Amino acid sequence: MQLAARCRKCGRIMRSERIDPYRVKMTCSCGFSDFRTLTERVKTVNPFFHKASFTPFLESERGKMILTMQRANREHLEIISLEEISMLVSSDFELADVLQTVAKKMAEQLKVSVCSIYLTDGDELVLAATHGFEPSFIGKIRIRFGEGITGTVARDKQHISLSRASQDPRYKHFPELQEEKYNSMLSFPITDKKDVYGVINLNSTSLKTFSEDETYFVSIIANLILTAIKLRTRISARK
Repeated sequence: MQLAARCRKCGRIMRSERIDPYRVKMTCSCGFSDFRTLTERVKTVNPFFHKASFTPFLESERGKMILTMQRANREHLEIISLEEISMLVSSDFELADVLQTVAKKMAEQLKVSVCSIYLTDGDELVLAATHGFEPSFIGKIRIRFGEGITGTVARDKQHISLSRASQDPRYKHFPELQEEKYNSMLSFPITDKKDVYGVINLNSTSLKTFSEDETYFVSIIANLILTAIKLRTRISARK
């Protein structure tokens, strides 16, 4: 199935290529690319689904009718967040400003205490944006590939979700961040499967278990951040 979408940069019709059962990569001849969601069943995050649905469904195991209003409202807010972030990605804002706004929106949407975004610098990850930690730590916190949970995610290109992060043997303590007071953690790589461009970290003081829908939402954001990085890299190369 081909998607008909116009490039936000030049207005041309973009080519579509299915990456997996849930994502389609849109590419324009001008060099701009983006990721869209095209699901075979309605999932939490679907940019093409613009209306919240409040219809009930049957919980077959218990035979009870339960309303899905709360979930539908969350889905609707997630879609709005994705649309706002997508516009930021293709805007003229500096990458640092885009990442800071994304971190804030993610923390608010997923109701976590901290959202931090690390970018790759050689064989290290550097804190590039944060909502929840002191802004003065940006550019100063560095983590080597394979070091701690964040470095492990970057090395293995696989996300890690923990309800008690500080008790995990891969955990690395940073005194200045006081991460030990945050229990739950979701660490997700920003990668195109070939190279790693960074890592997104979500921290919560509660003993939270990140759901499949929440992890999927973060994966969409990771792809949007990847697009933002590559787009600005191309623009800088032309200057």
